[in-house]
Amino acid sequence: MNATDALAPRTARRVVDSPIGPLLLAATDRGLVKVGFHAGPDAAGTGGAGAAGRDEPAGAVGHTAVAEEQLRAYFAGGLKEFRLELDWSLSDGFNRRVLEELAARVPFGSVVSYQFLADRVGEPGAAQAVGRAMASNPLPIVVPCHRVIESDGGLGGFGGGLDTKRSLLALEGVLPEPLF
Repeated sequence: MNATDALAPRTARRVVDSPIGPLLLAATDRGLVKVGFHAGPDAAGTGGAGAAGRDEPAGAVGHTAVAEEQLRAYFAGGLKEFRLELDWSLSDGFNRRVLEELAARVPFGSVVSYQFLADRVGEPGAAQAVGRAMASNPLPIVVPCHRVIESDGGLGGFGGGLDTKRSLLALEGVLPEPLF
């Protein structure tokens, strides 16, 4: 089963172009539920902008439109903080606590370590578990797991690939622009 199949049937989905490649945006009536990297043209259903004939909830369609607008502003350098309704239904427990802490406390243009987040959620021995929480993040970019690095300054991993992580950090002024 792919990530699109795991989404609730009452979601609105669209694939949008970005400087880091096509992104899948999916939302429910509660808010944005998924941002997926490297989305193929069929990830949103027939036609790429939504599934023809699929009954998409109006609130969910609105959430994807707002997310697309804010992502475009972010990539253009004009948005530093996302203000979106989020549907956290694809995260729970420890992972959700870590992701909520990340979203609330790690602003544009900054980085923190996996250990920092483990400490912030009261689990100082859980730096590796924080890494797994980052890998499970259903809302990358918006919930900025690209801003989490290793304690020694290494980039660590990233679900969208390290080139994408470098590009996002360069956009935020943390790293120089990639040379190639």
